[in-house]
Amino acid sequence: MLGKLATYLRMCGYDAAYALDRGVEADSKLLALAESEDRLLVTRDVELAERADGLLLASKPVTDQLRELADAGFALELSEPARCAECNGELVAVGEDASTPEYAPDSAEIRVWRCPDCGQYFWKGSHWESVEATLREL
Repeated sequence: MLGKLATYLRMCGYDAAYALDRGVEADSKLLALAESEDRLLVTRDVELAERADGLLLASKPVTDQLRELADAGFALELSEPARCAECNGELVAVGEDASTPEYAPDSAEIRVWRCPDCGQYFWKGSHWESVEATLREL
């Protein structure tokens, strides 16, 4: 239920696991996963938040969820790309002499990162600027 929020957190450098990325939906499995990985469970489910001693968010819109996290003390600023927005893998910088797929910019012209887990490429483009503007408005 918080997939967009996970993407924003990853862009801010947080190691933000998203249960549905792992095919986990059952509350008991979510609780076990959070405990085994020593994670704070962030949810909109009141009962689940209480059972996990997690962080309960009340809002549906992602910008309001981000405000709730900021109010709870989360630093919400873009970092250098470190986490894959898609799968949470740790990004690696693409060398200037390395080729990139057709959809990505030339790494000799702009800094590009790649996720070794899912193969996605990332760079600071218009989406980065949009997220930066959203975070500034919090």
